[in-house]
Amino acid sequence: MKAKTGFHGTLKPQACSTCHTDHKGRDAQIAGFDKKKFDHTQTDLLLRDKHKPLACDKCHESSKKYRDAALTCDGCHKKDDSHKGSLGPKCADCHTEKNWKEAKFDHGKTKFALEGQHLDARCTDCHKGNKYKETSRACLSCHKKEDDSHKGHKGQYGEKCETCHGVNAWKPSTFNHDADTKYALRGKHQTTSCAACHKEPLYKTRLSQDCHACHAKDDKHKDTLGRDCVSCHSERSWKEPARFDHDKSSFPLLGKHGKVECKECHKSPLFKEAPKDCVSCHKKDDKHNSTLGDKCSECHGEADWKTTKGRFVHDRTRFLLRNAHAETKVKCTACHKDLQSYRQTTLACFGCHKKDDKHEGQTIKSCESCHNDSTWKVSKFNHALTRLPLTGRHIVATCNSCHLTLRFKDAASDCYSCHKKEDKHKQSLGVRCESCHNARSWALWDFNHDKRTQYVLNGSHSKVKCEGCHKEVAPKGKDAAPVGSSCISCHQTADVHDGQFGMRCEQCHVTESWKKFQRRLSGGLT
Repeated sequence: MKAKTGFHGTLKPQACSTCHTDHKGRDAQIAGFDKKKFDHTQTDLLLRDKHKPLACDKCHESSKKYRDAALTCDGCHKKDDSHKGSLGPKCADCHTEKNWKEAKFDHGKTKFALEGQHLDARCTDCHKGNKYKETSRACLSCHKKEDDSHKGHKGQYGEKCETCHGVNAWKPSTFNHDADTKYALRGKHQTTSCAACHKEPLYKTRLSQDCHACHAKDDKHKDTLGRDCVSCHSERSWKEPARFDHDKSSFPLLGKHGKVECKECHKSPLFKEAPKDCVSCHKKDDKHNSTLGDKCSECHGEADWKTTKGRFVHDRTRFLLRNAHAETKVKCTACHKDLQSYRQTTLACFGCHKKDDKHEGQTIKSCESCHNDSTWKVSKFNHALTRLPLTGRHIVATCNSCHLTLRFKDAASDCYSCHKKEDKHKQSLGVRCESCHNARSWALWDFNHDKRTQYVLNGSHSKVKCEGCHKEVAPKGKDAAPVGSSCISCHQTADVHDGQFGMRCEQCHVTESWKKFQRRLSGGLT
């Protein structure tokens, strides 16, 4: 009643006593009803056609309650199921209440829709022994006798009969080799029997589409040219003169190569054995004796072996030809002494310009730092790239002012080497002239004695010339010879005391004047 199924579930809510009476004793049948007047439409199973006149006990067993009666066809017709349960319990999909034996079934809703002559076939022609689900959908399961009788098949072409045969008629075959396969039949292939190529069962072995599969015995190249026989041979005749476009190969025939007979390069039917490098055929023409390798085409052409002009580009080498080196101005033999020494030619300037070297080999590896390929003569030189950049008056100085010979590297880089005659100190202050002098002007010198030394110049000392104290030649590597810092170092001849008062002259004398002095007493200075 909660599920609202069955007879009780469809009734309107009411008291049980409305139908079931009481007070008739414990043995009374209180569920009795008039079977003839019972409305079966109030149950879960409507009675139609041949189910209507049936007696209740045909479906409702006396030992069971009415509601326990089966609702499915299989519940009553299991003994009538000739399929033995193989098609499941849904009998109504094929059978009706009008006549159990008269089945209705839409074959179009299955995996095998009936078309053509299959529509006229009886069910038993395909479904043997009432086995429906186990029936094979392969054509060969019904048409094996046709396959066995067909000349040449006998199971060789597998079970996919529909590839060639149709549902309207088994004969003739509808197979179109050109449209239905990837291999169109042309020339003599059209008159060749199927068995001539298809010698193995199709369902076991897939026939190769390359020519070699059938023509291996005709291959004089012993498989060295691969399986693309059609690039030379045609279907009209295997022996027909080969059609081969050499330009589509990895070695197009250009120039005089187009007029050469095949056998000149291909010494045997194994065509791929023919070399592709020039030197294999032109070794006798190689005047360079293999020194330039085997890339003959970089200089020589197919039109004429002897003509190299315009093919070789010198700029692709490590030595670009520019200006005075241009090919139109310099002959190959000017640098390359013979045909076997092209690659051994030195790239250094000195290799060709040794006779032009006025520096006696000092700059053997760096001629280009001064000279260029437009002219050997030097127009200007960037002295800033050397150890001595030119500044001040050095900029306007002529080269031969410092470089007395063309051995430029012999020129000294220190000031004293060139300015020895300007040295008024006679080396008493060493050779590091740049400590005081500068490149703008030799006369403009500057030396701060107070800051650069430990001896401050004041009084009359500030007016004394350098040579007044620095009289000795400076040791090598020093700016000046050692000079004592005591007064007596310079004023010993002026000491009228003959050293009786010691060497500390500054206790009495002052730097303003030697003759001006001060007396130091215990109470201070006077």
